[in-house]
Amino acid sequence: MKKLLLIISIFLLSLLILTGCGATQTNDTDQTPTEKTTFTVGFDQDFPPFGYVDDNGDYTGFDIDLAKEAATRMGLEIVLQPIDWDAKDLELSSGTIDCIWNGFTINGREDDYTWTEAYMDNSQVFVVKADSGITTFDNLAGKIVTVQTDSSAQAALEEEDNAALTASFGQLITCANYNTAFMDLESGAVEAIAMDIGVAKYQTAGREDTFSILEQPLTTEQYGVGFLLGNTQLRDKVQATLEEMVADGTFAQISNEWFGYDVGIIGK
Repeated sequence: MKKLLLIISIFLLSLLILTGCGATQTNDTDQTPTEKTTFTVGFDQDFPPFGYVDDNGDYTGFDIDLAKEAATRMGLEIVLQPIDWDAKDLELSSGTIDCIWNGFTINGREDDYTWTEAYMDNSQVFVVKADSGITTFDNLAGKIVTVQTDSSAQAALEEEDNAALTASFGQLITCANYNTAFMDLESGAVEAIAMDIGVAKYQTAGREDTFSILEQPLTTEQYGVGFLLGNTQLRDKVQATLEEMVADGTFAQISNEWFGYDVGIIGK
């Protein structure tokens, strides 16, 4: 009799344990993941006027202001994450950042990221010293030209269409950022910089007696916000927010503060 009672007790205890485990599994399945509350933007902190460190040590720039406004409208806390530009893909794939938003060129990278629509047109140009006598591409023959590593300008100069131009240079070198490039240009260490026109105009403003931008563009391009390939959910939210900012005039207002005119092309 005692043995029978023991067997019954063990059976009932086992049943209770299994029931408890089943309840726990059901609860775990019913749990919803914590909703995202931050928006982490990767950017190059040495890329004025799109993203850089101001005199107070704060991150600022045209794209920074756009991203801040977008985050506020999406109800997310913005996290500004400076990155090494040549490590941007690793930062994105590892989840350290949610997007790359910093004068990021779509052209030639269409299949590498999930993009918003282009929000700004931009061209690649050459900057030289004003007294250099360089006014055309032909004058660049034999000269030392610099570009930022992994930049759109570098990609453009490596294209087959520009092979003859690049081959005519005395040397094509790379630099970490354009602040360094301008110091090298001013010192005579290099004789031309290939770069984005928006950055070129910003860097040369008020210094037209020292630097000159060649009229002929190397190539034209468009800027967008780049996300990890397949992340359409966050891309769609940012895209809708940008369209909203264009519609109510906020995009144009931010653009005018930085460039003196509306650079936006969404909906145009």
